Amino acid sequence: MKIIKVSYIVHRNERRIRLYFEADTQLNNLLKKITGSRWSKTLKCWHLPCSKTVYRDFKKMLPPLWEVVEIKDTDKPSVKKEPCVVTIIRPPVYVKKTQIIKPEPPKILPANLQALRKFIETLELKAYSESTIRTYRNEFSALLQVLKTRVVGSLTADEVKRYILYCINELRLSENTIHSRLNALKFYFEQVLNRVKIFVEIPRPKKRLILPKILGEQEIGRLFRALENKKHKAILFTAYSAGLRVSETVNLQIKDIDPDRMQILVENSKGKKDRYVMLSPVLLDILRNYLKSCKPRPIKYLFEGATAGEPLASRTAQHIFHEAKEKAGIHKQLSFHSLRHSFATHLLENGVDIKYIKDLLGHFNINTTTRYLHVKREMLVNIKSPLDEIYKSGNMDF
Repeated sequence: MKIIKVSYIVHRNERRIRLYFEADTQLNNLLKKITGSRWSKTLKCWHLPCSKTVYRDFKKMLPPLWEVVEIKDTDKPSVKKEPCVVTIIRPPVYVKKTQIIKPEPPKILPANLQALRKFIETLELKAYSESTIRTYRNEFSALLQVLKTRVVGSLTADEVKRYILYCINELRLSENTIHSRLNALKFYFEQVLNRVKIFVEIPRPKKRLILPKILGEQEIGRLFRALENKKHKAILFTAYSAGLRVSETVNLQIKDIDPDRMQILVENSKGKKDRYVMLSPVLLDILRNYLKSCKPRPIKYLFEGATAGEPLASRTAQHIFHEAKEKAGIHKQLSFHSLRHSFATHLLENGVDIKYIKDLLGHFNINTTTRYLHVKREMLVNIKSPLDEIYKSGNMDF
């Protein structure tokens, strides 16, 4: 049983429903699925749109053990660790004359809300990732808000095409966002409604070719030298030496590091694929040094967050990268993912065959729909991580 405190606030000139509760992974995942829900770093809480429909949906999605109780305005919220009570507090809201209250988002037709629920259920049944479900939900919800009193299932191919033109010409959405929105709508009409031919005549905008931002080898050395914290060093060394995504880095478990075979197992990565990558001897020393200094020692995940047994948040890892970049005096527009781009580019420059690099990165082969083959262990061990070459040159220490 848990306690939630609910109150009405004005946050950034918008009336919202504030939720206070002790850390709960299940509830966090539930809130991510609610349209318009946001996490506030300033308030350190979740908040929802001030809408009866949204709040009613939130209560319906709560697990059976949760109880909703409304109290009088004069009652004060309680934080006692007793049986779960959701307290709803409605203090008077004072708004300065200079403040502008944003209007509530357009209400979604009940029939379309039901379509949204079915849409999310189908995504979950097909075991789509949480990030994909969140993206598709937001893109589909954007259409439902525009429709107002029109039932989404009655749209024709021409009407969907006009909506996409509206997104391009009026909303000025980027090519990537249009592709994402088309993918969400395509999933609904084809996978939920089984209307296969509706998207045949709807062309997709050509995506802009964006070259990856790369760190040079000397910049990589400066980046690592800028770090003093052993855990922070280990995180960035691991990402670069094996070409890992930020989510793959923070979700690495201690058991995934195999010093006997000099391999790292990356489980359930993007596209629900497992793969092996090389374990750099330099990285192995760094990880051993980091684990020896850890107090308390990680239980499950290689890089734990504030809660024992839970992985470090991806945002924290990204923040560590940006701090190191600033300290190293690197002014390029880079992200954590640039370590992965740099890994691939440096391997290619060192003469490694492109097909092995694709396997190491876990990319799909664009020429076939079959599963790509992983690099054989003999070849994997013989491929040296670019981290080793930089270490030998004396451009970094640890």
